[in-house]
Amino acid sequence: MFAIVGILVVFGAVVGGYLMEHGNLKVLVQPAELLIIGGAAAGTILIANPPAILKGIVAGFKVVFGGSGFGKDRYVETMKQIYAVMQKARKGGLTELENDIENPAKSPLFAKWDHHVRDFVCDTLRMAMTGGPSPFDLDQMMELDMEVHEHYAQLPVKALNTVADSLPGLGIVAAVLGVVITMGALGGPPEEIGHKVAAALVGTFLGILLCYGLLGPMASKMGKAAEEEHHFYHAVRVALSSFLKGNPPPVALEFARRAVPGPVRPSFHELEKAYRGK
Repeated sequence: MFAIVGILVVFGAVVGGYLMEHGNLKVLVQPAELLIIGGAAAGTILIANPPAILKGIVAGFKVVFGGSGFGKDRYVETMKQIYAVMQKARKGGLTELENDIENPAKSPLFAKWDHHVRDFVCDTLRMAMTGGPSPFDLDQMMELDMEVHEHYAQLPVKALNTVADSLPGLGIVAAVLGVVITMGALGGPPEEIGHKVAAALVGTFLGILLCYGLLGPMASKMGKAAEEEHHFYHAVRVALSSFLKGNPPPVALEFARRAVPGPVRPSFHELEKAYRGK
């Protein structure tokens, strides 16, 4: 929602200021310039990135306009789910979770979980059940998993940033082509030459505006969403690591709560009320 408002503010301010100076909006409507810049930008994305990253960029657009989904409610619900798993493991041992871990989609404990979080938790508990890795090694394993996930989550952001940085240059390309056309029209009516020069300048204008007013901020928002997801998995990791070190579930969840970023961190009583079902 805020992204849409921001885009409207950017374009509204630019167009509004232009109209205040008695500018002619028709001059800014240059489909050919937009085709050159937009088409070249789309081509650079296809050249530089494999399909997986292209899908990530599309998914990132959904996040920009729809939100990241890692608010306080998401944290509380996930901690509540983790508490239920910990309680079962505490009463019957980790082996009590074997059927749940091997068939998580059919398990009452994991059926309602987000599948990414479910895989992260189940894979960690599966290794803990073997009795081989120490709690420290399991923590390192989760950290490694998160690092790989963070790396690939940032690739679409970097790709979109690269395209955004190229837009001013592509705008210059469109402007140069406009100048070439203008040079071919020398000797014609002054109005025609003036129109062609204006069209060429619009190319530079569009490239800079789309870079700093649209794609650049969108890439920044995607990067922040990836960071929010990383913080979320870090809180889950802290909860599991604390529990596997021998702490009781309430203490493990308190460790995890302290790892939640301040703006979305639930209070102690909010979290306690949620996992105790009060």
